Amino acid sequence: PAAERPRPRPFLIGVSGGTASGKSTVCEKIMELLGQKDVDRRQRKVLILSQDSFYRVLTAEQQAKALKGQYNFDHPDAFDNDLMHTTLKNIVEGKTVEVPTYDFVTHSRQAETTVVYPADVVLFEGILVFYNQDIRDMFHLRLFVDTDSDVRLSRRVLRDMKRGRDLEQILTQYTTFVKPAFEEFCLPTKKYADVIIPRGVDNMVAINLIVQHIQDILNGDICKWQRGAMNGHGRTYKRPFPEQTESSSVLAAGKRSHLESSSRPH
Repeated sequence: PAAERPRPRPFLIGVSGGTASGKSTVCEKIMELLGQKDVDRRQRKVLILSQDSFYRVLTAEQQAKALKGQYNFDHPDAFDNDLMHTTLKNIVEGKTVEVPTYDFVTHSRQAETTVVYPADVVLFEGILVFYNQDIRDMFHLRLFVDTDSDVRLSRRVLRDMKRGRDLEQILTQYTTFVKPAFEEFCLPTKKYADVIIPRGVDNMVAINLIVQHIQDILNGDICKWQRGAMNGHGRTYKRPFPEQTESSSVLAAGKRSHLESSSRPH
């Protein structure tokens, strides 16, 4: 029966960028435009996963620091990279997996997990998804959401205040940990991106191009893209998407060049 036939190996897309750059919003907009947002989780062809789900279980001492805003959640060591790699590997193999659930108010991993079912396209977003090479090399396409630092700071302040934290603690944590970690660990990984999206979800030209690319994959082109990636063929695209002020004729001419497979074998 068709229902028992093996699914194609999913097309894995990494989405990185600084804190509050709009990574999850970009992913959600992609889901919405593909008509996948309201589809039952078992039937979705496209799904979103967050690196935030893979924060390490903290010791009692680290937990106390976290509650005071004195723990560095933006450092690569804050993540359980082994669990992240194993989970992504199982997802790429088409397996159903259980993903940890993280509580940002208590800074702890909950007992409940989230069941993730096989999909054709997987969007994996996070500040350091390109930092670890073993994980970085798993992605067939890498996106970097590039948003102004002042905009990101204002968003983070509003977000963390909704989580019950006071303004002074938020700003202290930002200047002590978040900003230095972004400059040392996140920003340098921008060079690994195949596509840079300026202004995040406000750049609908970029979003629409990505959506069209994913739609091509869902329509049956995924095998073609995987063969190109495995054989090391295709062209690399490492320049930002055009601004919306550019003419539609230029966009139409340049559309396919942005969406060709990477030259790196994955």
